[in-house]
Amino acid sequence: MRVLLTTWGSRGDVEPLAGLASRLLELGAEVRVCAPPDEEFVELLARAGVPLVPLGPSVRSVVNGAKPPSAERAFQLAPELVAARYETLTAAAEGCDVLLATGLMPAGARSVAEKLGIRYVLACFHTAGLPSSKYPPLSRPGHASSPGETDIKVLWEQDAQRVNALYGEAENRHRAELGLPPVENVRDYVFTERPWLAAAPALFPWQDHTDLDVVVTGPWILPDERPLPADLETFLEAGDEPVYVGFGSMALRTSPDFARVAVEAVRAQGRRVLLARGWAGLAAVDDRDDCFVVGEVNQQALFRRVAAVVHHGGAGTTTTAALAGAPQLVVPQIADQPYWAAGVAELGIGVAHDGPTPTCDSLSAALSTVLAPGIRDRARAVAGTIRTDGTTVAANMLHDMVSVEGRSTHA
Repeated sequence: MRVLLTTWGSRGDVEPLAGLASRLLELGAEVRVCAPPDEEFVELLARAGVPLVPLGPSVRSVVNGAKPPSAERAFQLAPELVAARYETLTAAAEGCDVLLATGLMPAGARSVAEKLGIRYVLACFHTAGLPSSKYPPLSRPGHASSPGETDIKVLWEQDAQRVNALYGEAENRHRAELGLPPVENVRDYVFTERPWLAAAPALFPWQDHTDLDVVVTGPWILPDERPLPADLETFLEAGDEPVYVGFGSMALRTSPDFARVAVEAVRAQGRRVLLARGWAGLAAVDDRDDCFVVGEVNQQALFRRVAAVVHHGGAGTTTTAALAGAPQLVVPQIADQPYWAAGVAELGIGVAHDGPTPTCDSLSAALSTVLAPGIRDRARAVAGTIRTDGTTVAANMLHDMVSVEGRSTHA
């Protein structure tokens, strides 16, 4: 079996594919991965044993550019990514049996699969963007007052129009060049009627949230056996469990003083601080020995040794912290992150901060709740309910899809 996996997005979009690729290789499949050419993604896929086939511009150049991402840049980036997918995926998919796409609206991927006559799967890491007759886009069941059914329908129609405005012209121009008919609704064509959900059901209720026939595999986790750096080990052993603060691929443009706010808030709770540099470039605010700064490390090992994890609410970080049984303080910034924050709060394994820009007082107050013994006990209990075999489930489904004779080209 030959499989092409593709994404364009942050680490949270790339690492799950690395986990799936690693498992597919163990089962004897041939795997190719097309992803953004960021150096850290190259290294990440190397850990999985798969070389990265560059797709589109680096994500970091878009997120951390001289100017913050804008609507104008989005209308430039969308057709650029469509063109990159047609060019890169057409070559990379040669000889493959199936193409699985995820990440930022992968317009172009299904068209390439259609032209080559191979199977196609759309995978996602949450359901908040999937069409629903009950909930508006990027909402969570049971939160805030939902608009009426007519309003919800209008909102989803507007969502489809937004996707068409961004991707439609480029998608259909490239389809015409391949001799394919135009697509009227790019969003629904990309999503298919049966997308895969690579997430832990224990972390949020997905049932009845979308009208699509979702196939749940569980999260795709890349096992990490790397030891923690020696200087980090020394810091961890030198005192009580620290509070980890990291925001991954978030630039934190609206919180330029976030490192100081976070350090002061953690110290106010009598705790040591472990800052993750991330794309925001978080750095120590003084030379006190109760604060340590780390780069990219094994979070699976690290989160088992901290008092709490303060983060942005990305699917990957939320799942890793939940599996480690670490209490969480989620400060959501964009997109689906409020969705994950709400799930953490509902489960009782942490707290959702109110708003994306915390103050020292608001962060300290939230931490006082997160650091209470009851949250720790609940987090450890929930950790044991999260399945970790998602890559095996997905790999077996891909194998079965390819093996069944006469199966429809598109899943």
